[in-house]
Amino acid sequence: MTQAPTTQPRAGVLSIALGDIKLAHTVFAMPFAVLGAALAFEPEPSAGRVAAVLVLVVLCMVFARTWAMLVNRLADARFDAANPRTAGRAVASGRLGARQGWAVALGAGALFCATASLFWPITANPWPAILCVPVLGFVALYSYTKRFTALCHVFLGAALAISPLAAGIAVRPESLSDAGTLWWLAGFVVLWVAGFDVIYALQDLDFDRERGLRSVPAALGWRGAVWVSRLLHAGALGALVMAGLADPRLGPVFGGGVAAVAGLLAAEHVILSRRGREGIPMVFFTFNGVASVLLGVAGLIDLVVM
Repeated sequence: MTQAPTTQPRAGVLSIALGDIKLAHTVFAMPFAVLGAALAFEPEPSAGRVAAVLVLVVLCMVFARTWAMLVNRLADARFDAANPRTAGRAVASGRLGARQGWAVALGAGALFCATASLFWPITANPWPAILCVPVLGFVALYSYTKRFTALCHVFLGAALAISPLAAGIAVRPESLSDAGTLWWLAGFVVLWVAGFDVIYALQDLDFDRERGLRSVPAALGWRGAVWVSRLLHAGALGALVMAGLADPRLGPVFGGGVAAVAGLLAAEHVILSRRGREGIPMVFFTFNGVASVLLGVAGLIDLVVM
C-alpha cells in the first residue's frame, strides 16, 4: 500500500482524515448524547452549568467519534483496499498514511480525554476523567469484531449507545438509576443502530464471505439479514416506548417523535424490499439521520418547553 507523502502539510492530513470519516455523520449519536444530558440535569439547573456541560458533551462526542472512525479505517485498511466499494477511502488508497492516520486518531483520543477531564474542575464530577480511556477502548473494539463474530452490528450499536449513558454520568452519575430512562434510551440505540448496520452490511455480503469476515448478511444471506434487521428495529421501538413511559417529563411531543420514527423505520424497510441494494444509501443515511435528530429535538422540547 502506498503511503501518503511525509511532506504533506499537517492541515492537508487533517482535512483528508476528517473528510474521509464524514464528521456530519456524528448526527447518528449526537442527539442522544444531548438528550441524555438533558434528562440527567437536576431540577432547574443554572444556565451557566447547562451551557458548560452541553459544550463539553458535544466536544467529547466529536473527538470520540473521530477516534473511533479513524481506528476503523486503519484496522480495515487491507480489507477496504480489496473491496471496490471502499477502495477509495483515504487509508486504503494511500492518500493518508498509517502513521498519519494514527497521529490524528491519537490526537482525537487525547482531546477526548482532556475534554472529559474538564468535567472534574467545572462540575466537581471525576467520573468522566476516570472512564475516558475505557470508553475509548470500548468504542474502538467494534473495528475488530467482524474478524470473530457476526454480532459485530450489536457491538457498533453498543458503541453508539454509550452516548446517552456517558452524558448522563457526566451530568449527574445518579441519573443512571432514575427510573431507567437512560437505559431504555441506550437500549433503543443498540437495537436501532444494529438494525441499520445489518442493512448497510448487505452491500458487502459477497465480499465478507470471500474474505471470511463475519456479519449477519454473510451468515444468513440477504433474506435472513433483512428479517434480523426488522426484528432489531421492532425491539428498538419497544425500548423507545419504554423510555417515554419511564419518565413523566417525556410527553406528547416525544410520543409524536416515537410515532414518526416508527413510520420512518417502516418506510426504510419498504424501500429496501422494493429497491434492494439501490435503496441502501437512502435508508441508511437519510432516514436514520432524520430519525435521530427528530427524537432528540422532540425529547428536548418536552423537557424544556412543555
